[in-house]
Amino acid sequence: MIAPADLATPIVAACLGLGYLLGSIPFGLILTKFAGLGDVRAIGSGNIGATNVLRTGRKGLAAATLVGDALKGTAAVLITARFGEAATLAAGLGAFLGHLFPVWLGFKGGKGVATFIGVLLGLAPLAVLAFAAVWLGLAFALRYSSLAALAASAVTPAVLWAMGRPSAALLFLVLGLLLWWKHAPNIRRLLDGTEGRIGQKG
Repeated sequence: MIAPADLATPIVAACLGLGYLLGSIPFGLILTKFAGLGDVRAIGSGNIGATNVLRTGRKGLAAATLVGDALKGTAAVLITARFGEAATLAAGLGAFLGHLFPVWLGFKGGKGVATFIGVLLGLAPLAVLAFAAVWLGLAFALRYSSLAALAASAVTPAVLWAMGRPSAALLFLVLGLLLWWKHAPNIRRLLDGTEGRIGQKG
């Protein structure tokens, strides 16, 4: 477990900042603008993530957004790995916060699922398999992408704890709570039965 003193260093602060800058790159917005589709925030949910990009009808752009949003989290972790676990955890946190609250967009960003996965991939690749298993199982059985992501994020801290990574487990507990908060509208729709299912038209 990381000692509190390990978190209060200039290097850790710098890694947090670097992670934030990487995480705040709005791939969905950039890619749709370059493709001549305008501002993705003007359609659908107004979100900059892959799900809203998919509403443009461009599956390739949505896939590229998903990959970009994930890999910026992975990059933040890998770039800072030489400085120790506290630095990488700070970078991962920064990347996630940057995606959710990008300064360039008035702190209005995405919901964080792809970046959550990307940070997890950088810190504990094997734990991504557990996330994927839960997501795929629930998505296949119930056809709710949001519910599958919420459940997978909730399981992740327990998986990391079981792997002997308590500091990473604590980080992903925080990330998971933020992810659930950003999904509050989806949770309300799930509870009242109006959340769209995977493959549902209209």
